[in-house]
Amino acid sequence: MNRQSVATGALALVLATAPYWLGGDYYINLATQVLIAALFALSLNLLVGYAGLVSLGHAGYLGLSAYTSAWLVLNLKWGHLAAAAGALGFTGLMAAVFGLVALRASGLSFLMITLALGQVLWGLAYRWASVTGGDNGLSGLTRPAPFGLDLNDARAFYWFALVVFVLVFVAVRVLVHSPFGATIRGTRDQPRRMSTLGYDVWRIRWLTFTASGVLGGVAGLMYVYYQQFISPHSLSLAGSAEMLLMVIAGGPGTLVGPIAGAALVVLLKNVASAYIDRWIMLLGIVFVLIVMFVPGGIVPGLQRLWTRLRAGVPRVDANAALAADPVALEKAP
Repeated sequence: MNRQSVATGALALVLATAPYWLGGDYYINLATQVLIAALFALSLNLLVGYAGLVSLGHAGYLGLSAYTSAWLVLNLKWGHLAAAAGALGFTGLMAAVFGLVALRASGLSFLMITLALGQVLWGLAYRWASVTGGDNGLSGLTRPAPFGLDLNDARAFYWFALVVFVLVFVAVRVLVHSPFGATIRGTRDQPRRMSTLGYDVWRIRWLTFTASGVLGGVAGLMYVYYQQFISPHSLSLAGSAEMLLMVIAGGPGTLVGPIAGAALVVLLKNVASAYIDRWIMLLGIVFVLIVMFVPGGIVPGLQRLWTRLRAGVPRVDANAALAADPVALEKAP
């Protein structure tokens, strides 16, 4: 068993038993928020880190999925499973349509188009009060009860969020390590060469854009289940920017980076804000330090540091050690 397997097993054990050693419901709910934020950051990282397409409208998919699920449950009286499937299907359809528009451009133009599309969704959620409830949002929602499990309990909901997170993480890991994942990275690094080799760069980016939107929709479902409320604020530019900062801070193009970035932002938002009034300034200082000292993100920076530490440890040459120790040399066979 290698070290990576041991580390993965230890991490799984820590996450699975977290409700028992974290303490009260406050800390369990905080851990749940980290998992939901990490879900959303993973979906955005697929687009930003692996495809090289920076989006500022990704919160729209979270809000779209959450609103659709809530509306189907409250107005059409659908069950949670059917509503979740309908919400993900609709979110995937809208992501595919938005991809047709946004991928006509690249670079800064792509960024501005995604920003505009996100603001369109925010405006609809804010103004279409007869459907979305306007600024008051949609409330009175309930949590699902898979296999009869009461998710109103903080521990139960944490385990539910953990299972969903693990499934999404494994799916993303399989995707990025598959041949298709290699083509995604190829379109990011060498789009002209990929096109010359016969790959349809636009289609690969469009499929990645759509998949990223669907995964963002999964995070939206978890968000609305946890909050039991949805408002236009969830689709705001601030939400998209916050998630983008999570990806950049943790390390875009890595699987663990967005998780580290999500934990950093959520903890600063919930813990530091209890002691510091201007916690946003502290968040800004942290990001400035990350850009200055670990420009690739927290996880790549820690990996480089670990590599340097291992390279700096001198290896003991057995022959040299025996030669330096006459007593040992005499005892040696």
